[in-house]
Amino acid sequence: MSELQDDILSKGYTELDEERFVNEPPKRAGRRAFARDRARVLHSSGLRRLAAKTQVLAPGADDFPRTRLTHTLEVAQIGRELGEALSADPDLVETACLTHDLGHPPFGHNGETALHEIAKDFGGFEGNAQTLRILTRLESKTFFQDRSVGLNLTRASLDASTKYPWGFDGENPKFGFYEDDREIFEWVRKYSEPNKKTFECQIMDFADDIAYSVHDFEDAIHSNLVDLDALTSKEVAEELFELANNFYGGDFEVNFYQEQLDYLLAQPYWVTTFDRSQVSVASLKNMTSNLIGYFAHQAEQSTKNHYFDETLKRYEAELVLEEKIRAQILILKSIANLFMLQRRGASEYYRKERDIIGLLFEHFSQDPARLDRMFFDYFEKADNENSQKRVIIDQIASLTDASAYRLVSDF
Repeated sequence: MSELQDDILSKGYTELDEERFVNEPPKRAGRRAFARDRARVLHSSGLRRLAAKTQVLAPGADDFPRTRLTHTLEVAQIGRELGEALSADPDLVETACLTHDLGHPPFGHNGETALHEIAKDFGGFEGNAQTLRILTRLESKTFFQDRSVGLNLTRASLDASTKYPWGFDGENPKFGFYEDDREIFEWVRKYSEPNKKTFECQIMDFADDIAYSVHDFEDAIHSNLVDLDALTSKEVAEELFELANNFYGGDFEVNFYQEQLDYLLAQPYWVTTFDRSQVSVASLKNMTSNLIGYFAHQAEQSTKNHYFDETLKRYEAELVLEEKIRAQILILKSIANLFMLQRRGASEYYRKERDIIGLLFEHFSQDPARLDRMFFDYFEKADNENSQKRVIIDQIASLTDASAYRLVSDF
């Protein structure tokens, strides 16, 4: 275990929360540990790469839709304000939000699925597990005994970034660390309850849900992919509710979903037409702002009503969400899914992306000298074939959409 930090403790947090794997006194006296963490993530190469990675529509498809970076910044803004309102440290929550998509490979969840299929036999692939690997190994910031420890964030920041605090069991595609990274995961979770997310992580996760559901819906409308009139159709509504339960893990009855859809459609800010005029763009933005404010306010009030004046930090609280909020968010996610992910021609496009991931793995396996210098060094030091394959996965996951296309054409 490392020595404790000489930072100024954040209110309500302990030295164990702010401990780093390797002791690094602040370069400027008086800096707070979580503010340092936030700065390290903001200056990381992993965060910059998100600018050229898919959110839902590929980067460059239009000037308006989000990339992974703009999505991440929006999650950070929502999470910081909600965390502060609930007395969690805002820098800690924002750090978790900024890291939450660092591990996403090119082509978004489609690329994630392709890499998991390739890696199933040697530990799988998961964007959140990859995030931990980036933060604690692959980012170049701090070394300890000739080994990179990545950004060397505090225990609390790494814990808040761990959305799925368990390893791969061979079946569940959602997990938070690879076996190679067990040592650092166990250090992070040494004082934690098994399989339990911290309060700050729950805020990050909900901020992601808000941004994901509302902003993807906004992007779909702006891209003229959503038939707004169709949302009042019984047949379309049934498709949405089926997606909400079967694709997004919802557990609500059709009648309850219908009540929540009717509630959304009845709001005075709800957009019913969109023609890309300045007035309609402003109306769309107004709807987006109202939905974000509504979801965040409801979570804040529900949580405060449950805990009253208790301390809301780390393992001392749970974020409280009403069922209506969960259902409404699932409906918005399902709208974006139905009209964007399932749009005509999309399946062929997604198949091509998965093929590119497969070709990259094949080419790097045949010619590892083509790996970037850092990854080639890891490949040379690997003591078994599975470890070498993991390095190739790390290389592919680090690519942007454009660099993945370019590399395939160069091989």
